Formats: sequence, C-alpha cells, structure tokens
Amino acid sequence: MKELPFKKKLIGISDKTIKIHHDKLYVGYVAKKEEIGKKLSTLSHGGDVTSANQTYSELRALKDSETFAINAVYLHEWYFDCLGGDGKAEGPLVDALAKKYGSLKNFLSYFNACGMAARGWVVLAWDTHDEKLRIYSGDAHNQGGVWGAMPLIVLDVYEHAYFIDYGSDRKSYITDYWKNFNWKRANELFESATK
Repeated sequence: MKELPFKKKLIGISDKTIKIHHDKLYVGYVAKKEEIGKKLSTLSHGGDVTSANQTYSELRALKDSETFAINAVYLHEWYFDCLGGDGKAEGPLVDALAKKYGSLKNFLSYFNACGMAARGWVVLAWDTHDEKLRIYSGDAHNQGGVWGAMPLIVLDVYEHAYFIDYGSDRKSYITDYWKNFNWKRANELFESATK
C-alpha cells in the first residue's frame, strides 16, 4: 500500500472522500491483490489446475480477478499521485498536449468529455508502440486499458470518487480535479515514459 503523496486540503474534494477512497477502497484492492496473488502462487507451484477451462474454473476466476484487482491498485495510485498540486499547467507535457490537440483548452475539453462519457476511468497515456499521447477510457479496471501504454494522467470517474461532495454533479468534480492537479508530477511521468 502506498501512502497518499500529498497532505494539503484539496479544493472541492473533501478529506472524508479522500479518506474513504484511499484508506478503505484502495487499501481493500491492495489486500485483494495480495490474496489473489497467494492463491495463484499455490496453483502455479504444483497446485491442482486440472479443472481449468474457459467457461468457469477456479483458475479462470482468479486470473480475471487478478487483472481487475491489480489495475484497481495501479490506477488508484496514479490517480492519487497527481493530486495535491496547484493546478498550474506548465511544462513539457502541457506543451505536447497543446501541440497534439491544438491547445491545452482543446485537450481539457476532450479529456473532460471522456470523463463524462466513461463509467470508471479516463487515462492520458503515452503509447509506447505509436510513441504518441492517447486518451483511453474504461468502464471497469480491467477494461479499456491498452498494453504498452504508460498512464500519465488518470481520472477516477466512478461515483465513489465524487458522490459525497458533488452528488451526481460529475462535471463540477472534474473541474475541481484540475484545480488540484499536480502538473509537475505529470511532467515527470511524461519525461520518464518518453525516454
């Protein structure tokens, strides 16, 4: 489990929401990731895998749950990692986004619209195959991701991320997300991914 990378009070997103989101939900995913990993380790080290099949088997259920739990952990870590900033957009990632989308405003408009359209996640990633910035969205932790794409900006749009503070007003939550965004950290991720 990773601790929250920030201590400051966020704009709009309450301490209560962050505490439940991080300390209960995220920590729960970490525990399930470890539990699934132990069960798979037992099976991969001489356990009985003779019932494995594509319709239903213990191995199939564990492998499906493995990607769900691991992606839940990783996506939440990326989400929390870029919160706690001042929202001041500057640096090489901002320049690259302005170049790709015509302006930072265009990027934000499109990314936010993806946040309104997705049921779970919106991710700006560096696609290592195409060597381009791409926005992907997913309705579940293990759906919508692309192998070979390195997340740079991760927005959680599941209701648990905003409902206590915003009710069903997801749009205001997304607006405040950018006010709390840590562009310095996102620039570091971008520079690391593009090396």
